[in-house]
Amino acid sequence: MQFKPKFIEKYSKLTDFEDYKKAVSGPFRKSIRVNTLKISVRELKEKLEPKGFNLEQVPWCKEGFYISKGPLPIGNLEEHKNGEFFVQSSVSMIPNIELNPNKNDVVLDACASPGGKTTHLASLMSNRGIIIANEADRKRCRILIENLQRLGVKNTVVTNMSADKLKGSFDKILLDTPCSASGNIFGSTRETKKILKVWNPDTVKRLAKLQRKLISHVFSLLKENGVLVYSTCSLEPEEDEQVVESLLRNNPDARLEKINLDIKADFNNGIKIWPQHNNTEGFFIAKIRKV
Repeated sequence: MQFKPKFIEKYSKLTDFEDYKKAVSGPFRKSIRVNTLKISVRELKEKLEPKGFNLEQVPWCKEGFYISKGPLPIGNLEEHKNGEFFVQSSVSMIPNIELNPNKNDVVLDACASPGGKTTHLASLMSNRGIIIANEADRKRCRILIENLQRLGVKNTVVTNMSADKLKGSFDKILLDTPCSASGNIFGSTRETKKILKVWNPDTVKRLAKLQRKLISHVFSLLKENGVLVYSTCSLEPEEDEQVVESLLRNNPDARLEKINLDIKADFNNGIKIWPQHNNTEGFFIAKIRKV
């Protein structure tokens, strides 16, 4: 891994850089989420374990499991093709759990593709209620629709527009915003090399400006006593706690909610999960209620 000098300088101020560097250099634990719209946890384990896959429970998600390497790539398994599970980062399961939608809610997933979080929300709602799954990119919309169909989601309408143009009134909103993806730096992968190559402070500032715009707009669509969960796969303060601070400062009716999870994290306007905390990718989640 080749870290830019400015990256090292910045991240050394945010965390113990040697611990961080050691964590992201290690092997990545792949994880899956059982799609309970099609199969139970017990039934999927009974299918996969005899095929040579070991499943280890993700502590914060009862449908989530770290999965060992097996004789076949998991994407080639019939169970995957049939939509019985979704390959999903363990930390990216947290926003849906914290949003905690019920079967009568009208929910907005403002930046939805590829659909991991949308399909999880549908599962938590037992295909009841209504989900508006929005994606600005038309090509990514096709991927979203394919995943919704494969996993048997029936309570979701897909829209294709910039999230700051959305209208409506919602009980729950998930804003998993476009970001610099610095939390996805893990192992010597193609994605890691790409993120490290393109990382620069100017890009972070540009994205933070977009994120402040999006969070302000979607918060205006929230019903009274509704809940907004804001998340990124970024570890940049400008994209995380500073975006939340901007919303709280400009909206007196926005109240930060505590996230109670059995997970190691830094707490500042939400939770920031560093790779060295739980041997996962980096992630940030904030939960905000309109009062």
